[in-house]
Amino acid sequence: MNLTVYQHINIHFLKVNSVTNSSVLQIGSSGTIQALSNLYNTGEFTEPAEEAEMLGSEYQPLVPLSPPT
Repeated sequence: MNLTVYQHINIHFLKVNSVTNSSVLQIGSSGTIQALSNLYNTGEFTEPAEEAEMLGSEYQPLVPLSPPT
């Protein structure tokens, strides 16, 4: 079965709060969504990062992160 879909989409404002490794953002129709995962070493690191420090009963990130919303 062949299905042809013609669409005209106007997006005036799009706000995405978070995108994770398993997120899919789709606008319009798609016949097939294929998984794709890329890992890039954009900082040209040559060794693993140092271990996180244990403070109290939880691991604290080495980089300050914004609080969850």
